[in-house]
Amino acid sequence: MKKKQYVLIFFILSIVWIFGTNYVLSLYAPSNFVAVIEHSKEVLYVLLAGGFFYYFISKMEELSAAKEEEKRLSTLINSMVDFVNFKDGEGRWIQANDFGLKLFDIENVDYRGKKDTELAEYSNYFSDALNYCEISDEEAWKAGGIIRVEEVLPQPDGSVKTFDTIKVPLFNDDGSRQGLVIIGRDISERKNVENLLEESRQQYRSLFEYSLDIVSMLDLNGTITNLNPQFEKITGFRRDEYIGKNLADLIPESYRQKVLEKVASVVENCSPQMFELQLMHKNGKPLIFQSTTLPIIVNEKIAGIICNSRDVTELRETEERLRRTDKLSVVGELSASVAHEIRNPLTSLKGLVQLLQMEDEKHQLYYQIMIDELNRINHIVSELLLLAKPQQIKYTEADLQMILHDVISLLKTEASLHNIQIEFEVKDHPVIIECEPNQLKQLFINIVKNAIEASSGGDAVFITLESFDNNASIRVKDEGIGISKELLERIGEPFYSSKEKGTGLGMTVSFKIVQSHNGTIKFNSEPEKGTEVIVQLPIKHEEKMKNLEKSTK
Repeated sequence: MKKKQYVLIFFILSIVWIFGTNYVLSLYAPSNFVAVIEHSKEVLYVLLAGGFFYYFISKMEELSAAKEEEKRLSTLINSMVDFVNFKDGEGRWIQANDFGLKLFDIENVDYRGKKDTELAEYSNYFSDALNYCEISDEEAWKAGGIIRVEEVLPQPDGSVKTFDTIKVPLFNDDGSRQGLVIIGRDISERKNVENLLEESRQQYRSLFEYSLDIVSMLDLNGTITNLNPQFEKITGFRRDEYIGKNLADLIPESYRQKVLEKVASVVENCSPQMFELQLMHKNGKPLIFQSTTLPIIVNEKIAGIICNSRDVTELRETEERLRRTDKLSVVGELSASVAHEIRNPLTSLKGLVQLLQMEDEKHQLYYQIMIDELNRINHIVSELLLLAKPQQIKYTEADLQMILHDVISLLKTEASLHNIQIEFEVKDHPVIIECEPNQLKQLFINIVKNAIEASSGGDAVFITLESFDNNASIRVKDEGIGISKELLERIGEPFYSSKEKGTGLGMTVSFKIVQSHNGTIKFNSEPEKGTEVIVQLPIKHEEKMKNLEKSTK
């Protein structure tokens, strides 16, 4: 239509030029120059017409090139899997690719020249998203440069699509708004993978951070790269004191070779390994750990080692107590069958020796030795019967301080014979506990007597009594020869004694008395530095307390 208008204008102007110039020449041009002027006018017309056609053809070529370029651009943006949109300075849509039109469900809408709020009227589900686009565009204009934002677009099926959107504002030379280019890439799949990865990372972190066991991570050289917070709670040491250090420098020598072999086996064979080791708490208390080492596999290659260490100290102590209990049970059965068989002939032998002693004055020394040895055998049999026969304990209230005072009075003479002092700190108030007093006397006689026998002339045995909460603590400390670590582990075993003439039943009986009173007994000793025995007893007996609670109810 515009082409016809341009041609019509050309013809009109040409006719006006021809007739107009001829009329002007007939009125004003001299007759001698009419022919020259007419030819000049024709040449000028040809030049003007040629120039017009040249300009027109040039514009047509530019227009054709622009249309070709626009076609290429349209083909390009429509082939893109990203959302592409061009807007003018007022926010009106100039061009959008098919992906964008389909995204907002406006494929059949004449979108050109319309703003987002106007297009929102044509899309029921995406109207809110289109309205928000104007707000987001304004932020790009205010920023004055390229901005990058993540925009979430809910879908009719309930899912969401996330777009990584770049907005490029264009300005005129005078600073006014020229246009806005928007490119949005669908990163929903990537975001889902990132969310799954983050969820997996958080699950791993929860497993690592909140595990009740110690979880440590090692590199292939055995260097600790990370430790969970439980390490500090269990061992008392700070994590940064161990992270970055090698296992070979941290593990006690007695366990080092075994642990390093297990770690090397994990690296070489990529198979889990289990072992136990003992470490020290910061306060000096030994801790036993049951550890499992596992390979960390990344891209089908071992990248490190993860070690899970469970504190089994209480479990092993319980097993040791059960082992001792089983031994006591076996000893009790053996004692029951042996003690009675010994006591009957023992009584006869003792009576006969006493009869001979009365009739034969010549060999009194020998008879006395025989009676002493028979009394010793009788004492051993009594201890065997104590182990064999279940004792029905009747708990009564007694002053623990008076029990210790009686024991000290009994053994003070023996201690004085060896030039050993017994130091007992007397409390200004009684320590009343529920117990079987005679059994406790026997317990403390065994302990204090051992302390006296282990001491040398001029040494002292210190006895202290403390009470706290619902427990009483008795400490017996000597300055004697001490006990080696190997012997310390076997204290309380039946028939095991470090004494030349010891039966090994004294401490066994002591352990049983402590156990029957629901207490604990602990030995601290070093060779040549002395021994400390700590006995803790509950002030109120558990069974009696339960009966009292029932009676009050």
